[in-house]
Amino acid sequence: MAKRSLQSQGGAAHVFLIPWWLGLVLVTLVPLLASLYLAFTDYNILSTPEFNGLANFERMVKDEYFWAAVRVTVVYVLISIPLQLGFALLLALILDRGLRGLALYRSAFYLPSLLGASVAVAILWRQLFGDDGLVDRALSLFGLELGSWLQNPSLSLSTLIVLNVWTFGSPMVIFLAGLRQIPEELYEAARVDGAGVVRQFIRVTIPLLTPIIFFNLILQTIGAFQTFTQAQVVSGGTGGPANSTLFYTLYIYQQGFTNFDMGYASALAWVLMAAIGLVTAAHFILSKYWVFYGDD
Repeated sequence: MAKRSLQSQGGAAHVFLIPWWLGLVLVTLVPLLASLYLAFTDYNILSTPEFNGLANFERMVKDEYFWAAVRVTVVYVLISIPLQLGFALLLALILDRGLRGLALYRSAFYLPSLLGASVAVAILWRQLFGDDGLVDRALSLFGLELGSWLQNPSLSLSTLIVLNVWTFGSPMVIFLAGLRQIPEELYEAARVDGAGVVRQFIRVTIPLLTPIIFFNLILQTIGAFQTFTQAQVVSGGTGGPANSTLFYTLYIYQQGFTNFDMGYASALAWVLMAAIGLVTAAHFILSKYWVFYGDD
C-alpha cells in the first residue's frame, strides 16, 4: 500500500510539473536551438533562411560597430561592478551595526534594485542628465557648465555606470545576510589580540565574506553583460553619441529588429552567451585562490 501511495504521489508530481516542462521546452529550448540554426544563416525575417556557414561570425571581425559594442560593454562591466559591490558592502557594514528601523532601511535601499532596469527609471535618468537637467543645473551653481551629459561622448557612459551602481540593493541585502553569519567570537578574539577595526575587517570580515562576494560577483557580472533597457531608453536606441552607449545587447537589438538581420543578430547573441560562459568559468577557476569556505 505504501509503495502504491508513493507511486501515485510521484504521478501527481509529474502532472504538476507539466507546465514547467512545457515552458522549458517551448520558451527556452526551442528558441535557443532556433537561434543557433539562424546564426549560420542569412535571414531577414521576411524570407526563408539561407545557410551561409560561418559568414556571420567572419563578418564580426570586420564590423567596427561590433568592436565598439564590445569595448563599451567591457568598460561598463569592469567599472560598474566593482563600484556597485564596494558600495553595497559599505552600506551593509553600516546597517550591520544595529540601526533602529533596520527593516525600513533595508527595504528602501533594496527598492532601486527592483526599479533600476525599468523604463521609467531610465526616462528619469535621461531627464536628470539631459540638456538643462537637474544635474546640469546643480553643477552650474558651482560654475561648472558641462551641458547635457548624455550628449557628451566622454560622459554618457558614466551616467549609465552611476545608474548601475545605484541599484546596489540586491547585493547589499546578500552582504548583510552574510555579515550576520560571522560569529561575534571571532571579532572578540581579534580585539583581544589587539586588532583594530581596519585589521578586523581585513583579517576576519573579508575572508569569511569571500563566498558571498563571489556569489554577488557572478550574478552582477552576468547581469551587467546583458544590460539593455537603460542604454535603449537613454540613447533613444541609437547607442549615441558616437557609439559611447552602444551596449552589446543594444547592437543585437539594432541588427535583429531595426535592420531585420536576424541571422547576424543570432550569431551576435551566441557570441555573447559564449563570452558570459567563459567569464563565469574564469571566475570559478580563479575563485580557488581567494574564496575561503568553512572547511578550508
